Amino acid sequence: MIEQEAEQLITQANDAGVSDIHLLPGENGYESFFRINGALNLFDKHSFEWGKRLISYFKFLANMDVGERRKPQSGSCALTVAGNTMELRFSTITNVKLYESLVIRILKQSRTNGASFRTYFPKNQTILRQLVRRKSGLILFSGPVGSGKTTTIYQLLRERIQDEPLQVITMEDPVEIYEPRFLQTEVNLRSQVTYDVLIKASLRHHPDILMIGEIRDEETARMAIRGALTGHLMIATIHAKNAIGVLGRLQELQITSQQLSQTLIGIISQRLIPRYCELCDHQCSQHCSHIPKDLQRLALLEILHGSALELNLQRPNTDSYQTLNKELRRAWSLGFINEKAFTHYELV
Repeated sequence: MIEQEAEQLITQANDAGVSDIHLLPGENGYESFFRINGALNLFDKHSFEWGKRLISYFKFLANMDVGERRKPQSGSCALTVAGNTMELRFSTITNVKLYESLVIRILKQSRTNGASFRTYFPKNQTILRQLVRRKSGLILFSGPVGSGKTTTIYQLLRERIQDEPLQVITMEDPVEIYEPRFLQTEVNLRSQVTYDVLIKASLRHHPDILMIGEIRDEETARMAIRGALTGHLMIATIHAKNAIGVLGRLQELQITSQQLSQTLIGIISQRLIPRYCELCDHQCSQHCSHIPKDLQRLALLEILHGSALELNLQRPNTDSYQTLNKELRRAWSLGFINEKAFTHYELV
């Protein structure tokens, strides 16, 4: 039964610590890949018929159009397998031979409250904790998909509300991590519930901290600035290459330098970098047992704040802080990562 095979695939991926499953059409059939620690690993090979039936089943679970194979589609669903509840996000694209490819993102809904986000340099964690303890202002996180931005934000907020009772409202698309102590809301485009609509409603709810899943447009950016100006701590993600790129992105969204100087208190650009394993003689593979799985990839952070942030608001591209490339070189020189990881993640 295709249902059982689908559950088995998700179970195997979950047990292996996979972040994404890629089901790709090849010359002779479908190939399934597991993305582990940022790298693709071939898992299995299948027939075209098997691949088409599996993709159709997942599209059905996510309320996607099963009969539509030409247009790209996306969707999501919650799936409970062997007692583990996961949020699955789907994306399909069809190739020139009209075979669909499918990428499944696995988002575990349950998280251990005592878990801590891991970084190569603990001093950066201290800086983040200090920023999140501010009463008001705007903190922005950037980084590619899968770089752990949401996980870092959630853990920082969990630590914050352990110290004092606060109302934390999150606005996401969709909710990736379920936390009963937060008031979590979700974008719903079919019901015209957009980020700016949720922010407006949340500001009337008298929150202490608002977390925005992603700043995508001018209206959302303006509402984030408004929230910070009215005495709230606003935390959001935004797509940009690095911390300086965030400033350029905000300018594209019609946010003025004066507004930023009044609200912006920190920009964090984050990457998850595989650790070098001396026993593997390279970065850890999916079968490595020399380093615990939760330590095989650690966060590397570029943090622009304080006087360096003020200086770059006046004169962008001022090399007055520890950039991501500097942090990469530091991790390489200390033997935490190898040369391959350094050259792969180096920003040019």
